[in-house]
Amino acid sequence: MSSVWSEKILQLLRRMNNFNLPGSGRAACFRFEISGAQVGWIPPHVAALLAQHPQVFSPPHGGAVALHPGLDTHQRRSEAVEALLQSLREEEQLTCLAGWRDEKYNVMSRFSEPPLMCMERAATSLFGVKRYGVHVNGYTVGAGGDVSMWLARRSKTKQTYPGLLDNVAAGGLAAGLGIKHTLIKECQEEACIPADLAAAARPVATVSYTYEDEEGVFPESQFVFDLQLPLGFRPRVGDGEVQDFYLLPIEKVKDLLATDDFKPNSAMVVLDFLIRHSFIEPDSEPCYQELVTGLHHTL
Repeated sequence: MSSVWSEKILQLLRRMNNFNLPGSGRAACFRFEISGAQVGWIPPHVAALLAQHPQVFSPPHGGAVALHPGLDTHQRRSEAVEALLQSLREEEQLTCLAGWRDEKYNVMSRFSEPPLMCMERAATSLFGVKRYGVHVNGYTVGAGGDVSMWLARRSKTKQTYPGLLDNVAAGGLAAGLGIKHTLIKECQEEACIPADLAAAARPVATVSYTYEDEEGVFPESQFVFDLQLPLGFRPRVGDGEVQDFYLLPIEKVKDLLATDDFKPNSAMVVLDFLIRHSFIEPDSEPCYQELVTGLHHTL
């Protein structure tokens, strides 16, 4: 495997984990706490805005911003923060709120813990709240054992990463929905994969990373599934989030990972597939350990 390919992939992993790198904004961020539990990271400019609303957020103290202690239930927290976010959205001070989706994400200290509140998806980066999603590697195995992968081309009208290559199906884990339910729903909606076929997908890994950009902090973890599709099956465009599907040899997919044509986190999911299925091996890839580590950074 070429050193150019390896360096491109390492650049991708550094970019998707830049919150953990020296010189990142992490040291300046405030911990976001609810009832003493940390649930996120709040950038300084956001903390300054929240300090103007003491009925919802207590003033920054000891490196942390906390919800007002009077907001002591899931419903009260969710409703108070929603009302404030709607107000900030109308003031147009925070660009990420222009992408409001009317989709709620759970806020919790760990995935295994009960949610402490829910929050509009578009606002989660303001609070560095961990977001979860489901990604599906759709692949085929030919009579001779050759592996090919189905990739989606995102619609040019998508809010994020328009026109880039993606997994055959993927979606965020909305509040109140289970992982397998989300998988089946996304497979049906995006790729017209029937529920009985989608249900055969196997949970195989999680891919985790944290990056920051001008819109905030993005700690994310994707539940990864492998789905072997029948040779005669072809995904079809469903809800319009995808413009086309391609079945490509696995070596071609590997080459595409090192281009700018891939949605970054989906490229990480495919990289994980290549490692798990031994298309990338430690004897031939000198950066093997760095690649594995870069897929599993958690805060």
